[in-house]
Amino acid sequence: MDWIRGKLCVTLAALSPTPFDSDGVGETKLSTLPSTSPAVAFGGSDLDAAPAAASVRALDWFTFFIADIQTGFGPFVAVYLASHSWTQLDIGLVLTTGSLVALAGQMPGGALVDAVRSARLLAAIAVVGIGLAALALALWPSFGIVAASRALHAAASCVLGPALVAISLGLVGHGALGERIGRNARFASIGSGLAAGALGLGGQFLSGQAVFLITAGMTIPALFALHKIQGKGLVRRSTQRSHSTPGLGAILHDLGAVARDRRVWLFAVCVILFQLANAAMLPTMAGLLAKQFSTWAASTVAGCMVSAQIVVAALSPWSGRAAQRWGRRPLLLLCFAALALRGIMFTFVSSPSWVIAVQALDGFSGAIFGVLLPVIVADISAREGRFNLTLGVIGSAVGIGASLSTTLAGFVLDHAGKSVCFTSLSGVAVLALVILVLFMPETRPRQQTEA
Repeated sequence: MDWIRGKLCVTLAALSPTPFDSDGVGETKLSTLPSTSPAVAFGGSDLDAAPAAASVRALDWFTFFIADIQTGFGPFVAVYLASHSWTQLDIGLVLTTGSLVALAGQMPGGALVDAVRSARLLAAIAVVGIGLAALALALWPSFGIVAASRALHAAASCVLGPALVAISLGLVGHGALGERIGRNARFASIGSGLAAGALGLGGQFLSGQAVFLITAGMTIPALFALHKIQGKGLVRRSTQRSHSTPGLGAILHDLGAVARDRRVWLFAVCVILFQLANAAMLPTMAGLLAKQFSTWAASTVAGCMVSAQIVVAALSPWSGRAAQRWGRRPLLLLCFAALALRGIMFTFVSSPSWVIAVQALDGFSGAIFGVLLPVIVADISAREGRFNLTLGVIGSAVGIGASLSTTLAGFVLDHAGKSVCFTSLSGVAVLALVILVLFMPETRPRQQTEA
């Protein structure tokens, strides 16, 4: 689902360390943490709690509006392009263009956040870039412009993700990361659901172009909320890595260490397969609906997104808590099983009402996967402090799966039909489930297990 791409903008991305100071937000990164729990180093009684609470609320609203914006780049793109007589293969190609840029931009995006002083400023620039991409889609729906727009959106999202995660970490610290991600996911899901409804109505009663004009307009309240996130009351880390500005040799050493960690590449394989199965499902179904029910396609896609986001909003905080109680692996098994079931059910349904109902399974998978991905990365990298690099590797795995999914699904759909397409996507999810059962270990820290 494209909410993972968008909320891989909201919750996931590669970021690395530079210490924050009291004038900025988000300059503290996870790799500044000690190998166990972070120490809280703010100054005690002279710290006013009100600005911190205000910043937390501002972050909630920023997450909400970012999800609104990212929703416009989801399945609505497939519907919009199909209404302009694009083939499924051409739609898959432009979607793949964005995915490839996202793949290439994961680690550079985190490095850019490291290089600048203010993550908020970089986040603002990224939001403006996404708004320009939406305007380009609305005004010039030609192949070259659409491909460039998707590339700009993907590049900006690669920067926005690390900046947003850095801001979240600066506000709550490593110990509350899972709960904060669940909170982010809840507000993002509420935003996505409301935006899907508004955009669906705009597409239904105005035009397909209105979807992207509204999306561009959402950047204004997002920038206002971002401005309200202030540096006072942030949690600062007392421990920093000795090589906070590593050279090329240290980077290569860290990369080799990450590559040797069996858990990293096993999880990366599972993530690739998850995205390979998942990323194309709703866009493919949206394209089919646009051809069969052209009058109601936009509103049906909106209903699909709303149904999924209602489930995500309800279950995301539960996912964070359940991951602490039960461990990460049982929830991942449920996530992948729901994805496989959705692919099978899409093979047999075609009416808009049933498609909306089945799409609720996407919300179940998204509520688990969106919360667990950064939490598992934090588990894996906690001892060595290579969170940023590890998250970049996993983010690249997300990009690989997503970039292949839409093109391959479009090819299979054009040459073999709907049933083979969705059955194949479901089979990929089953393969991931088997790998997870047989090889992926539990990553929950022992201290949390004992607690």
